[in-house]
Amino acid sequence: MIHPATRLKELETRARRRFGQNFLVSTEAVDRIVSAAGLTPQDHALEIGPGLGVLTERIRQTGADLRCIEIDRDLAAALRELWPDLVLIEADAMHVDLDATCPGPGWKVIANLPYNVATPLLLRFLARPDIFSTMVLMFQREVGERIQAGPSHPSRGSLSVQVQARARVRPVLSLPPGAFHPAPKVHSVVLGFELLAEPDFGGVSARVFDRVVRMGFQHRRKTLLNSLGSGLMRGDAQAACDRAGIDSRRRAETLDLPEWRRLAAAVEAGRVASAAADGPPESEL
Repeated sequence: MIHPATRLKELETRARRRFGQNFLVSTEAVDRIVSAAGLTPQDHALEIGPGLGVLTERIRQTGADLRCIEIDRDLAAALRELWPDLVLIEADAMHVDLDATCPGPGWKVIANLPYNVATPLLLRFLARPDIFSTMVLMFQREVGERIQAGPSHPSRGSLSVQVQARARVRPVLSLPPGAFHPAPKVHSVVLGFELLAEPDFGGVSARVFDRVVRMGFQHRRKTLLNSLGSGLMRGDAQAACDRAGIDSRRRAETLDLPEWRRLAAAVEAGRVASAAADGPPESEL
């Protein structure tokens, strides 16, 4: 593997801070990331931000059908020169048409994600279990800890619950700053995700579930009653907790996933009951 510094010099360019570019220099890390995806020649793979092609080269060796999304036009041009047959979409992964890019189900995503967009990209991909089945992604260590945090863990937050409701998460490896060029100021982790084909949100929509979770964590040091009360009427918040069988004096980080499902269902049931009591809009009378 050519060292990224040498490759960048050949291209007469530099890692671009605005794109969050830090290139892997550890061949062992590259092998472990690709291995964690379990790629075979029968698989369809999507790489986000191939950059200098370090992961790309190893993925291609598996024989999987690979497509890449790269936002940097200079690096995209270099990749096309290196591999003329590479299917490369020059675009922002946050806005690319996923259905057109990845037709059909069962796609696997492998990426050394730019840290500044890692969380929204993760949530965007998790929302499409009809397209993606497996993901192996890089995160800043602190973000990785939040994603994996269980009940009562100090790092547990809305991201923890939203992700764990949609996928089974497993650690793959940890990486120091020296595993990259240029070296970032933070440590990194690689996590594997197995998406749930039919996530359980307690019988409510994903939008309602996420809204309740975000409300619950809105004020981390407050009780559920006070946190939910900032988005609902205080009486409605207490009624939802009672309906879900959850002590309203607890804090959001202590709830496990089944409790969040019950709470989301209880909040929605209260909203529906309130709407029914108010009667139909005047236009329907």
